[in-house]
This record gives sequence, C-alpha cells and structure tokens, in this order.
Amino acid sequence: QVQFVESGGGLVQPGGSLRLSCVAFGFTFSNHRMAWFRQASGKEREEVASINSEGDDTDYADSVKGRFTISRDNTKNTVSLQMNSLKPDDTAVYYCSRYYYRDVWGQGTQVTVSS
Repeated sequence: QVQFVESGGGLVQPGGSLRLSCVAFGFTFSNHRMAWFRQASGKEREEVASINSEGDDTDYADSVKGRFTISRDNTKNTVSLQMNSLKPDDTAVYYCSRYYYRDVWGQGTQVTVSS
C-alpha cells in the first residue's frame, strides 16, 4: 500500500533553514516523479517543487525558487526538501507525493516560520 512519511518540520525564525525528508513505501519509487506540496491554514494545497525519477530535472514554484532545493535518494526511497532563507509565508504543513498520482497523502510535517 502506498504510504508517505514526512519529517523534519519545526519552528524556525525568519531567515533560517530546515530540511524536510519523506520516505515512500508501497510502490517502485525510482519510477516516479516526486513532489513536495504545502498547505497553509485556510488555503488550498499548492505544489512547491518536483523532481524527475533520475533526479536530474527539477521544477520550483516561483515563490520558493532560489531558496528551496529538492533532491532524492532512490536507494533509500527518500525525497528531501532543503529550505533556506525561510519567510513567514512559508508557514504550512508540508507533504510529499507522487507528482502524477496525487491520490495518497501522509500526515505531513508542520513548518512554522516566526520570530
């Protein structure tokens, strides 16, 4: 059964950094483009970044371009999100999922950017 377990969130001051990780289960991870999404309170879930199956093609939302970096380790079924220069607007619950099959979601990990 497809499952995602996200971790690494927390409370950080503006300008700080966090690294999120997501472990995937139940499918052939190396065959799928993966993505990170986020949902702020009262807003719809939005795509933040995605990475192809080989890890050599990435795409980012304009709001995070130049600050966030997505990566993956196919040997560990893991996709990560390095977040630098965090802003209060980055506050949200962050989720990972398969880019083309957004049918299963984990519990997410809360990121709060506040002084």
